Amino acid sequence: MGTDETPFGVNRSLLRLDGEEPYLCLHFVIIYVRDQDRALHFYTEKLGFRVVIDHRFADGIRWIEVAPADGNAHLGLALLPPDDDPEKLIRPEALIWFITEDVHRKYDEWRARGVQFRYPPEVPKWGGIHTRFDDPDGNSFGLAGFDELTRSVEAQRRSLAQKYEGERRAAQEIEIAKQLQARLFPQIHPETKTLEYAGVCLQARQVGGDYFDFLDLGQNRLGLVIGDVSGKGIAAALLMANLQANLRSQCAQALTHPELFLGSVNRLFYENTTDSAYASLFFAEYDDDTRRLRYANCGHLSGLVLRADGECCSLDSTGTLLGLFPDWECKFAEFELAPGDLLALYTDGITEAVMDHGEEFGEENLIQKLRQCRGIACEAALNAITNEVRTLGADQQDDITLILAKCKAEG
Repeated sequence: MGTDETPFGVNRSLLRLDGEEPYLCLHFVIIYVRDQDRALHFYTEKLGFRVVIDHRFADGIRWIEVAPADGNAHLGLALLPPDDDPEKLIRPEALIWFITEDVHRKYDEWRARGVQFRYPPEVPKWGGIHTRFDDPDGNSFGLAGFDELTRSVEAQRRSLAQKYEGERRAAQEIEIAKQLQARLFPQIHPETKTLEYAGVCLQARQVGGDYFDFLDLGQNRLGLVIGDVSGKGIAAALLMANLQANLRSQCAQALTHPELFLGSVNRLFYENTTDSAYASLFFAEYDDDTRRLRYANCGHLSGLVLRADGECCSLDSTGTLLGLFPDWECKFAEFELAPGDLLALYTDGITEAVMDHGEEFGEENLIQKLRQCRGIACEAALNAITNEVRTLGADQQDDITLILAKCKAEG
């Protein structure tokens, strides 16, 4: 049987994308044969054609189509009706010509396989080169070539080779970018006595614009960072790297001058990116001695704190997005964590993930999932939540980034 799932569909040639004219192509050319199995063997084994269709209908009639391995000229091998005159249907001078870039090579190849040619390749007065061959039933075909065709084929080959080489290099560069970006995410988790924490970023593409980080701020302080840069793909990844570099280079002043710290990050991000670039950012400083959380929410989604008694608190925005204005201010707020509290920082790849019925996952579903996972380790909870979001329905459309931090019962 042929491999096409829809053997009588339109998958025979390139479709025009403009749709200005109705689709039209050569469907097939019928060749009458006395024995379909014998004919099929000749066209596939001796000529090297591929089987496009081999289908038997309910009434027992068998339909076969074959085509050159690299072409879409289909030949329908129809069984000669027993009552029809073979001399009328078997064409000793069939009006079918095959074109090749190298007639001599194809002649030698097919002749070695037992194909019967009427004469060696000839150069007629009209130019080019041609010969004729017969199939087992006596159908005769022309085989021809032209210098223009050979040059055209070679030009197409060069063009395809350049295209494939460009795609290979692009894929290689993307892979390098993916590996480099993976190194931008935290490789070391600073030790804490009173906080268990974990984070993950699952990118929709090979690289993306979501960012999270864990920073050792000194004096038993931990920096929890999550951000979402505008755009997608390589452009967003470059902006994300810029934001990460700014944060890490300026974080030394986060303890003593937090507002100046974020102001410097914003200024650098603004100066080093285009006018349309921006990022949302949630920066939190956790005091491992007092369990106090000091945070700035710069246009990011609200952080969630699930308290031990089941209450859910929101850590709302305290400022605008980064990178839009050179002069920028963002206030800090404080929140006292208690043993058993669970902090969740996330990007919209979670809440805006679309379920099968078309609705978004949303904040309420995330809160419900956090309640279900509060009794397990942060790493396990991360996996449970992100795996569920990734399998909601449609393909992942946006980066999925999540930080979970649970306040321990004892220091």
